Parts: sequence; C-alpha cells; structure tokens
Amino acid sequence: MTVSPNEAARARDTVDAVYRAESRAVLATLIRLLGDFDLAEEALHEAFRAALEQWPRDGVPDHARAWLVSAGRFKAIDALRRQSRFEPLDLEVHDAAAAAPDRDLDSVEDDRLRLIFTCCHPALAPDAQVALTLREVCGLTTEEIAAAFLTPAPTLAQRIVRAKAKIRDARIPYEVPAAAELAGRLDPVLRVVYLVYNEGYAASSGATLTRHDISAEAIRLGRLLVELLPEPEAMGLLALMLLHDSRRAARTSPDGGLVLLDEQDRSLWDRAQIAEGSALVERALGSRRFGPYALQAAIAAVHAQAPAPAATDWNEIVGLYDVLLQADPSPIVELNRAVAVAMRDGPAAGLALVEAILERGELADYRLAHAARADLCRRLGRREQARAAYRRALALTRQEAEQRFLKRRLAELDGA
Repeated sequence: MTVSPNEAARARDTVDAVYRAESRAVLATLIRLLGDFDLAEEALHEAFRAALEQWPRDGVPDHARAWLVSAGRFKAIDALRRQSRFEPLDLEVHDAAAAAPDRDLDSVEDDRLRLIFTCCHPALAPDAQVALTLREVCGLTTEEIAAAFLTPAPTLAQRIVRAKAKIRDARIPYEVPAAAELAGRLDPVLRVVYLVYNEGYAASSGATLTRHDISAEAIRLGRLLVELLPEPEAMGLLALMLLHDSRRAARTSPDGGLVLLDEQDRSLWDRAQIAEGSALVERALGSRRFGPYALQAAIAAVHAQAPAPAATDWNEIVGLYDVLLQADPSPIVELNRAVAVAMRDGPAAGLALVEAILERGELADYRLAHAARADLCRRLGRREQARAAYRRALALTRQEAEQRFLKRRLAELDGA
C-alpha cells in the first residue's frame, strides 16, 4: 500500500500527539505487565517506533493506547528471548509477566496510580522519590530535573538508578495500598507533589522566581490524584496549588522582580483557577476529614477571594492558622500566623511573635523569618533593626529575584 507524503506526515503528527498525551499511561501499564522499569521504558520506545512504521501504512488504530501496550509488551518478549544472558528461569519469570492477560488496556488509571505510589514508597529516600516521580510519572528528562533542582545530571541519574534498584531488590509491590494503609501511604505522595510544586512556584535558587513547567507538572499530578483517589487531603492539595498558581502572572514585574501579595495587580489573577480551587476547598472541608493541606488551601482562598488588600479577612485567616497549628504544629506555620496577626492587630503584635520564634532558634537560618522581622521593624520605624534583619535575610537567600527585592528594601532604608 502506497502512502502519500501528506498521509505519512499526518500519521507522524498523530504519533507525536499520542506520545505527549498517552506515553506515561502506557509506561505505567508496561511496568505492571513487565515488572521492570528499564524493560518497560525500552518497550515504550519500541512501541512508538513500531507506530511510526505501521500507522502511516495501516492507519491509526481505534484504541491507540491498547495497541501501544500490546506492541510494547510483545517487543519486550522478543527482546528477552534474543538475549542469551538471561537464564531460563529469569526468562520464564519475565515471560509470565509479559504474557499476562490484557486486562484494562483501555483504562490504565489504576496503573498510573500504582506508579505514583511506587515512586513515592517510604522505603525510598525523599530526594529519590521526587526524582523518580518526575522522571517516570511526569516524563521529564534527567537533565530537566537536574536543572530544576540545581543537581549535576550524573548525580541525579545515579539517584534514579539507585531508586529503581531499591524497588527491585526490596521487592516493593507495584500496587495501590489497601484501604487500611492508604492514609499513611498517601501522605508521602502528597508531600512529594507539594515539594515539586514549591520548587516551581518559588524556585529555591537561580535567576528566575518561578518554573512554570515544574509547577504545572505538580498540578497535573494533583489532578490525577483527585481523579483517581478523591480523598479530602488530595483535594486540599490540588486546591492549594491552584489558588497559589492563580497569582502567577502578578507575582513578578516585567523585569522579573518580586511583587508582594498586597502590591499585586489582582486583575491578572486567574479567576477560573480561583473558582476551581475554592470549590475544592469547600468539598474538602465539607468532608470533615480534612487536614493541613485543606486548611492551607482555605487560607489561600480567603486571600484569593478578597477584591483588594484592604478587604482581606485577617480575622478569619488568623482563626484558620489557629486550627492549622493544632492539626500540624510547626514553627513555619507559627511564623505565617504571626504575619497574619501583624496584619490584623498591627506590626508590634506580629513582631513580638516573630521575635519569640527566632529566639527559640528553630528558624535561625530561615530567610523568610528574618525578612518578616525586617518588614515589621521597617513598618514600626526601627530602621537599624530592619537593616540588620534584611541583611541577614539577604545572606540566607539564593534566589536572585528575592535578593534584588531585599537589596531594594535596604536601599530604601538608606535613602530614608
């Protein structure tokens, strides 16, 4: 059958589109069928190579995802049989996995959820959980992940290799935990997704304040979790990410400078994201089984729904922080509450709380604690104390946009 150049080009475009939309789902099912990350990745690439050869000639199949899973699985079986280094018993095990029934090939959501829980298994180190999730679930390259976290690519690659070996050697099950274990196992998954989001929302260092590609992947993961496992805290985390991300366009000036919340142009906020996030908050809180993520999202919703800074309900925000401190006590939550108290009761009240936290020493090296103290001292006219606190915050900051902001505040104090 002769294929015209236009038909071939359209088929290649279709293969590219299917790869972008379906490759991670296909990979998740291949990992379940083959029982091996590396073998599944090779099978994935072989399946798409076969698609590039056959779809222009035979047409795009009605169920492209199922076709790719079947093609990848049988390519893997053929490859294993050609490799003499496999012992017969090993080959028998791989054949048994690869020849498993084609169950749920058209609906691989369970496989994607299995993959997330496997990548975030508590037996893996936290940095390995993040790297493996970004690589296998999100499909980011090793180089992209390394650049996002300022880690040398070879180091990051070794981290992923060790994580896969741990999964294999420790026989970590490729499964969604049973209902009795789900609450404990969901927490590490949500933590990894939130760590990924935070690195995109406020990069820990580097020239740019945000990495939208990273935060977008975290939101995509959050949507997948809510779709497949609509637990209140999963909804709370997705709401929190959406509400924070709704302000992304207003958080930086045209020259990349940091713009504080009360100085942002609220017409730039994404109202669709705010509406979606607020609805998720209501669902999570309405369940009466909510936790820290839903409470943080509720605080973000109060900010997002205020039409102007002066209209912010600081009393409600302080009350929500009180509940959050009971649910998830931490010095950072205390610090955020202190800032909210300063907005409700005045800078002196907030400063007393911030200084009490700093005196305990828990946030001595946390740049935002010193930045908060500096701002409150500035508002109270305590210029020397403000200068010292800004300098301390600056010394602890690796993010260039934050550094420029702190230097500008120091210059304003010097000018005054």
